[in-house]
This record gives sequence, C-alpha cells and structure tokens, in this order.
Amino acid sequence: MADNLSPEARSRCMSRIRSRDMKPELAVRSMVHSLGFRFRLHRKGMPGRPDLVLPRHRKVIFVHGCFWHWHPEPNCPIAGLPKSNLSYWRPKLARTRVRDQRNITALTSTGWRVLTVWECQLRQPGAVLFELCRFLDE
Repeated sequence: MADNLSPEARSRCMSRIRSRDMKPELAVRSMVHSLGFRFRLHRKGMPGRPDLVLPRHRKVIFVHGCFWHWHPEPNCPIAGLPKSNLSYWRPKLARTRVRDQRNITALTSTGWRVLTVWECQLRQPGAVLFELCRFLDE
C-alpha cells in the first residue's frame, strides 16, 4: 500500500506518537501512588521496559493499549483488527503479542512478579484499584 505522505511528513506525524505518559498509564500511576507505593518509570535494561517498576518489591506493571498489544479478551471493545490492510496488521500485532509474552517470561524467570493492566479495564477504575491492591500486597 502506497503512503500518500512524503517521507518528511510521515516522519513528522510518527514523531508525535508517544509510547509513555499516555492517559491509561497516568491513571495507573496515580492509583499505585495513592496506595502509598513509589516506583520507577520505564526502567532501561529490563525486558520490555515495564511502565512501572517497584524494585524493592520485585514487581513490575505493564499498561497495555488494547489495540496496539492486541488484547486477547474476546469481548474487548478496543482490540478489534483494522478493516483494511489485514496482511500488514495481523502479523504486526501477532509479533507484538509474542514479544510481550517473551518479555513477561524473561521477567518472571528472573524473579519479578508481573501485572498487565489493559486499557479497557480502566473503564472500571474500582476493579483495577482492587487488582492493584491485591497484586502489590502479595
């Protein structure tokens, strides 16, 4: 599929897409902070660069966007595949899912506890807060 933007225009558009400090991540950070836990952000050198790292507790939290990480929950309203260019999107999202699983496996094999919070879960903040409490108090 041909791109209808010049390489410079495409570069400018893509440079504005951020992978951190997004609304779902900020919501989870606020919840964890309100529970009295302090954390590090996007720790380099860790598999997958987790969104929140609690080194003292050896716990990490990933905040995944349902579309970009292809949420496996069948009832997720956000995780649908695009209607066009499926030959591009299906393998791309499948690779992301495999990479996420590889990162989680690498972290758990080195003694880290991992929690993944999905974007659609944040529609019920009370449930997410309960899950965070349970995970952090283990």
